Amino acid sequence: MQIQSNFSLKSFNTFGIEAKAKNFVAVHSLDELKTVLAEHAAEPKFILGGGSNMLLTQDIEALVIHIDLKGKRIVKEDDNFVWVESMAGENWHEFVLWTIDQNFGGLENMSLIPGNVGTTPVQNIGAYGTEIKDTFVSCDAMKIDDQTMRTFSKEDCRFGYRESIFKQEAKNQYIITSVVFKLTKHNHKINTSYGDITKELALQNVTDPSLKDVSNAVIAIRQSKLPDPKVLGNSGSFFKNPVISRSHFEKVQAQFPEIKFFEVSPTEVKVPAGWLIEQAGYKGFRKGDAGVHKNQALVLVNYGSATGQDILALSREVQQAVFDKYSIAIEAEVNVI
Repeated sequence: MQIQSNFSLKSFNTFGIEAKAKNFVAVHSLDELKTVLAEHAAEPKFILGGGSNMLLTQDIEALVIHIDLKGKRIVKEDDNFVWVESMAGENWHEFVLWTIDQNFGGLENMSLIPGNVGTTPVQNIGAYGTEIKDTFVSCDAMKIDDQTMRTFSKEDCRFGYRESIFKQEAKNQYIITSVVFKLTKHNHKINTSYGDITKELALQNVTDPSLKDVSNAVIAIRQSKLPDPKVLGNSGSFFKNPVISRSHFEKVQAQFPEIKFFEVSPTEVKVPAGWLIEQAGYKGFRKGDAGVHKNQALVLVNYGSATGQDILALSREVQQAVFDKYSIAIEAEVNVI
């Protein structure tokens, strides 16, 4: 465990933004994490996971602690379910593929989402009709100020749409170290009703999809729409899909009858942010090396040498254009640093 100074974070954020950490250390065990936090208690700290859900707009004048805790295990099982624990530093997609290889069901619709396991509860990540909260049991977390451990139940986490307690009152107080999921062993609840999964399965001539078939379909869809961060810097969906009141939606729909939407509740409607951005004329838009992806308007990209400020300026321009046209505010899903 070595602390390095003036450390480049370019390869530690999926946007590929060049930014420096005043000091940097990677921790590989709970003991190392506890030691670093205790020995540097007075210093400002920045916790870094997979770097997939952040936009660096400046150098980090703090001790950057990279959570590189690895390992996964079966905690318990019964005839129908298995409880699997993954350490926070495991790559999310690789973990999902491992569960599928074990014939454990529940995570397959979230294949190919970038990032590490430890950050998934923070965002309550989701895709194609499923969210983390659907299989989440608990997570262990270390309190930054005194290094005590706490287990957060599903109820404790207060999950919402891309929301959790870790983005609200517990923000910057805890470091998630491991997560437990409850997955099916058989009689899997195959969910193919959302998005293009049914269409993709038909293209692959699959009529009775397995967990692997669903995962492969999701991977194919994501690869057709979303750029690989290793090739083109991005953090996946940059914006949340806005949820607005039904009365607000009806006013917008009266002016734009073609507007896409999903029912959330009797009083709320979700509108696809990607559709709004595309209709505002920004799909494929580029300003310097900052751009909106040509295949998915939800994704902002770094074509090479864009700065975090360039990406941020573009995001604000997109937000303003959508609001000017539809009177709908779209929020960033990505954490702007």
